[in-house]
Amino acid sequence: MDTIDGHLPYTTEAVRAFEAPSSQPGSVQLNDHAARAALQFRKKVISPTLLSGIWRLVEFTLLLSVSAAIFVLYVGHDPNGSQVPYLLASLTGAALGVAAIQLGHGYEISFLRSHLRQLTRITLCWGAALALVAVGLFFAKLTDDVSRVWLASWFLFGSGVLGLARLLLRVKLRRWARNGIIERRAVIVGGGKGAEDLIRGLELEPESDIRICGIFDDRGDRRSPPIVAGYPKLGNISELVEFTRLAQVDMLIVTLPITAEQRVLALLKQLWVLPLDIRLSAHTAQLRFRPRSYSFIGEIPLLDVFDRPLADWDWIAKRIFDLVFASLAIVALSPIMLATAVAIKWDSRGPVIFRQKRHGFNNQIIEVLKFRSMFHEMSDPAAAKIVTRGDPRVTRVGRFIRKSSIDELPQLFNVIRGQLSLVGPRPHAVYAKSSGNEAFVEIVDGYFGRHKVKPGITGLAQIKGFRGEIDDPQKLKKRVELDLHYIENWSVLLDLAILIRTPLSLFQTEHAY
Repeated sequence: MDTIDGHLPYTTEAVRAFEAPSSQPGSVQLNDHAARAALQFRKKVISPTLLSGIWRLVEFTLLLSVSAAIFVLYVGHDPNGSQVPYLLASLTGAALGVAAIQLGHGYEISFLRSHLRQLTRITLCWGAALALVAVGLFFAKLTDDVSRVWLASWFLFGSGVLGLARLLLRVKLRRWARNGIIERRAVIVGGGKGAEDLIRGLELEPESDIRICGIFDDRGDRRSPPIVAGYPKLGNISELVEFTRLAQVDMLIVTLPITAEQRVLALLKQLWVLPLDIRLSAHTAQLRFRPRSYSFIGEIPLLDVFDRPLADWDWIAKRIFDLVFASLAIVALSPIMLATAVAIKWDSRGPVIFRQKRHGFNNQIIEVLKFRSMFHEMSDPAAAKIVTRGDPRVTRVGRFIRKSSIDELPQLFNVIRGQLSLVGPRPHAVYAKSSGNEAFVEIVDGYFGRHKVKPGITGLAQIKGFRGEIDDPQKLKKRVELDLHYIENWSVLLDLAILIRTPLSLFQTEHAY
């Protein structure tokens, strides 16, 4: 099989380009066995990556607290002493301590579960960090301004507090592992010998955080038996897509032979639209790639194909961004929203707010809020008929608020509720169609890939001029292309840039009516 620069050639573009039939997500009913399993895994869990990040903050806070306590008890009574050197030393020492532990792999979940091994390494890392602080104080000529007793006490009590906290965390981790609170949930794609070898390998990894939720395979029972290494086959690949929309799954592991390139590509074409990590099992494969192509579960190598967008801390950063800016926008725009509500009520009979079901994150159905822009008796909640220029269903006020996008402002409350983001692919109506009466999913292959993140009030496609009526299939294709580009290149700065450019894009009203 050909590779480029030692990397597996299963890029997003390669998978989209592969000509193979694909199922439409959401169109398949799960069998009873798979449905029961999906309900079992609906409860959210704490990812190991998120936990290790939180623990960095905890230890930074603990080290600062120990430093402050020693200062108050031992140094604080000196009226001639300066607090500034202690403050600088405390912040630097705590930050270096966390960084040193990080360099020593002290925040890996397998290490956090260990006992004596982690206590020894943590003490050494913390000691090295304080040694750097002492060297820094020497070169800054501040050694006379900082108590040596304070520094030595900080090392001793800091080591004790870190060790005690980690022992308590170790107990918690064992309990959380038993209760399924902290784990990575994986579904195996492909049964038979490959799946069995992978499962046996995972069972030999004592510190593995992987929980296998089931096996899905299109092949018959002869090549893929109903039970593999004690795990049931829950259905075919079409049912897998629906299963992952109901259950809280983190990873798909494909165990088909890497050499079966056509079959693997056909699978990835169906699966890449899901907001999950997708890996190829490589522990029995004879082909070898560059190390950066792999991720590992213990000693088991997996080839990285797709990474879940906005995972762990990226998701938290985007959520904080949404809450802060949406709250500010609601306060700043409340006079406009109040005036709009009054105008709608004065202009025509009916409710001020219009609710429409649209596709949200992971193809789930959400109810999006808008200011009503049509006559109430002509409203079209299912978006069965596209709004066109001079549409008689649109009210006088409605024409203005649609052109100016004021009708979208109530969606700020969808953002606060966590159903939308400020920036993302625009949510389309569940049964949205073009002016040619074609369903969007029929126009663009891989259309549901745009649902790998929460939809947004504005997005990259909108500031590029692709808003309003879809009267040409190429417009929808370009919109989806820009949506996917946004997903694959997301950053907080990109969100901020799109927000800043959104007001300017509202002047492009030739397709908004």
